[in-house]
Amino acid sequence: MRGGIELRHLVRNPKEMSGHLVNVVVALLLAGYISSKVPGTHVPLAHLTLAGFAAYLLFQIGLVNLPQILVTEREEGALLRLRATPGGIPAYLVAKSLLVVAMAFGTLVVLLGAAALLVDGPLPHGPGGWLTLLWVSALGLLAVVPLGAALGAVLPNPREALALIMLPVMGLLVTSGAMFPLSSLPAVVQKIASVFPLKWMAQGLRSALLPDAARAAEPAGSWELPTVALILTAWAVLGFLLAVPLLRRAARRESGSRLTERHRKAGYGGGTS
Repeated sequence: MRGGIELRHLVRNPKEMSGHLVNVVVALLLAGYISSKVPGTHVPLAHLTLAGFAAYLLFQIGLVNLPQILVTEREEGALLRLRATPGGIPAYLVAKSLLVVAMAFGTLVVLLGAAALLVDGPLPHGPGGWLTLLWVSALGLLAVVPLGAALGAVLPNPREALALIMLPVMGLLVTSGAMFPLSSLPAVVQKIASVFPLKWMAQGLRSALLPDAARAAEPAGSWELPTVALILTAWAVLGFLLAVPLLRRAARRESGSRLTERHRKAGYGGGTS
């Protein structure tokens, strides 16, 4: 029920929808500009970039957009209200997860559809490719959504949340092989990137969207799908173990006086300038 309400609110909010469409436009412009091939193959580098950007959009929605939503609602008193609701925190987390999944899959569909129509972008080949696209996207979201919720529980306010998250996220975009072949990066950078879920999300989506010839550009010379599944599952478990207790802790720390003080500092009560 709550998840459906969240989805209706999103659809009726043109500002939020336009933000995701801007990311799609950026990806299409990049793909239209790139004309070279993946080194050692005849696969267009633009296809690799689109696959990586698709992974990045899923990653960004879970690890950037979700914490901002949670921090904003915490500032508005949502967690304080949940303290009086039996099972409020798990239900809240499920609703936000459904919202993020809908946002992510909607953005992914728009990106891949627009890319196929406008810049000859890649689509999965056969049922196996579509199945891989589905499970990698779903497992990737499971890996990052709980982490986003955990971050949203501890970050101070919406403005600082964005500033604190974006720099490391952009660093991962550069070092995870999402925009260009990971094999072109130094070995130490590859090892660091392999710890984080974005690298494996991008690799899994490349396996779904690119032909087998593109495996030559992978550091291991293969898609390593079992490892993709293992790493993303590990991050999903870690995220859930962190998210629920951190959200409960944040809710316990909320009080009417804290909320009033935050509103006073933000000028909600019409304070003087």
